[in-house]
Amino acid sequence: MSNLPDIQNEMSDNNLDRACAEAGLTWAYRDGAGRWQEAPVESRRAVLAALGKGNPDAALPPALRRATSRVVPAGQPVDWGAAWALTREDGQQTEGRGPLPPLPVGYHHVLSEGWTVHLLAAPPALPAPPRAWGVTLPLFALWQNRQAGMGTYPMLGDLAQGLARRGAAFLGINPIHAGFPADPGNYSPYAPSHRRRLNTLHVATGADLPETGPLIDYTATVRAQRAALEEAFAAFPGDPAFEDWRGSEGQALERFITHQALSEAYGAYWHLWPAELQDPDSPAVQRFARERARRLRFHAWAQWMAETQLSAAQARARAAGMGLGLYLDLAVGTHPYGAETWAERGQFAQGVSLGAPPDMLGPSGQRWGLAPMRPDVLRATGFAAFAQTLRAQFRHCGLLRIDHILGFERSFWLPEGLPGLYVAMPRDEMLAVLRIEATRAGGYAIGEDLGTIPDGLRNALALAGVMGCRVAMFERDWQGDGAFLPPESYAAAALASWGTHDLPTWAGWRAGRDIDWRESLGELADPAADRAARAQDVAAFDHLAGGGDLAALHRHLAGTASALVAVQGEDLAGAQEQANLPGTVFDHPNWCRRLPLPLSGLVDATSLKQTAAIMQQAGRNG
Repeated sequence: MSNLPDIQNEMSDNNLDRACAEAGLTWAYRDGAGRWQEAPVESRRAVLAALGKGNPDAALPPALRRATSRVVPAGQPVDWGAAWALTREDGQQTEGRGPLPPLPVGYHHVLSEGWTVHLLAAPPALPAPPRAWGVTLPLFALWQNRQAGMGTYPMLGDLAQGLARRGAAFLGINPIHAGFPADPGNYSPYAPSHRRRLNTLHVATGADLPETGPLIDYTATVRAQRAALEEAFAAFPGDPAFEDWRGSEGQALERFITHQALSEAYGAYWHLWPAELQDPDSPAVQRFARERARRLRFHAWAQWMAETQLSAAQARARAAGMGLGLYLDLAVGTHPYGAETWAERGQFAQGVSLGAPPDMLGPSGQRWGLAPMRPDVLRATGFAAFAQTLRAQFRHCGLLRIDHILGFERSFWLPEGLPGLYVAMPRDEMLAVLRIEATRAGGYAIGEDLGTIPDGLRNALALAGVMGCRVAMFERDWQGDGAFLPPESYAAAALASWGTHDLPTWAGWRAGRDIDWRESLGELADPAADRAARAQDVAAFDHLAGGGDLAALHRHLAGTASALVAVQGEDLAGAQEQANLPGTVFDHPNWCRRLPLPLSGLVDATSLKQTAAIMQQAGRNG
């Protein structure tokens, strides 16, 4: 942000307002608590600088300044009022004037009047999924025999087979993107190093890892898992399938594995590396890759193992009769100094973090420490990086959850040390790309539409065939008396659940464990009043559901109008504590809790058998 003084000097208040409006910034808004907020001038200037306005370091390169994107309906002629040269996705080229010919689903581009226009030929909407149910849980929380290591990809296949026998149509997990082995303390699945690569902590090697009890000790686990991977790689005799896979992955994989080797040598975060190694195209980086070819091969092999095992889990789920199979979760952003930003620096805004204004999930607001993708770069590059990220997920699942899909409409950017504001995002184009990728994969998409919801977003999701989320503890008549909504009032095009990974479990909500935690952190003005209000809520929900046990909750969910129902594994296992407490990092053991039951115990649990019967009676087993 070294150019901020220039921006401050050049822009009067009127010019600043105009520049902000042209860049799609919203700096005055109501937060999730209904309070009026206005970001200061310093925040607005910092966000403009991150978008390259008055900041040469972040300006679009010349090749992208006359490039944009446009959504077009697949299979229909496209109005065009000038001469054009069309290149289809398959490389076929034609020239003409006037309407463009019908285009197949996919990505094409035209050159016209000095502009490159990327054409996103999308189907109008995704089809509705069958009425079904499934289970969601954190993969890291799975264990069998010993509370050691982390849940593995083969365990995922084991669990999917067991759940399929009970009639579940999907098994959902937390994000499994590549993380930071060089920094075991950075283990949030929602702050990944690279969203197109997989977390190798879940690769099964057959080694005995240290037992750490109900909470995962990441320092010990990462060290032991890395040693197990090294030993397995040392015994790897080679495989033509591996060589073919590595060759097919091309430069994108080579950059990732180069980053991984560099992080071993110089630390987890590239902004702390020597300057000549911060550029993936530098001669120093190319020399490093040649000299460390064996280390690059190790990291390629580890990714291949992860993909092979995850693919096998999805195949086992489908073979067992699980109609949708795995349900993966795409994190909303990526770490500002991880593998993804190192390889594709220009895709991301620097000096700002994604986050959220104050709302029910985070009363103090949230700063996530994630790098936002730039809307101008997305448009100028035809959304190629975004499409590749979606494709990497759909390769292994039938159902994809988009974390914080509110960011398709507008993202909340927080400059370093300053309050945040909203940046408009290319919603229609991003939804078109999502439809293209889901259609090609034969999959379905869910958007986490919780929080401060922009006007029109839920309608746009519905028109696109993207399901929303309906969380029972928040499904209330907020415009009236606040009563919990009956099952028939839930949206049809949605996934209904009790909570999420950021919310208390069924048992924890009833006991007020989230209130206990917030009180211990000094965040509550009147804990006694909060507990009294919770007791009233519990009584009201029990009255609506016809009981206060887990079966009553699941009958309520099974009877909703929503197409899909997600039953949480933590509730089936009787867990009281939640996986993550929003707004905390080390004050709460986020992402560390194992399930109270081993995998086999979960599959055979009475709670699962009862839930399966409830879902079958409600017609959710196909």
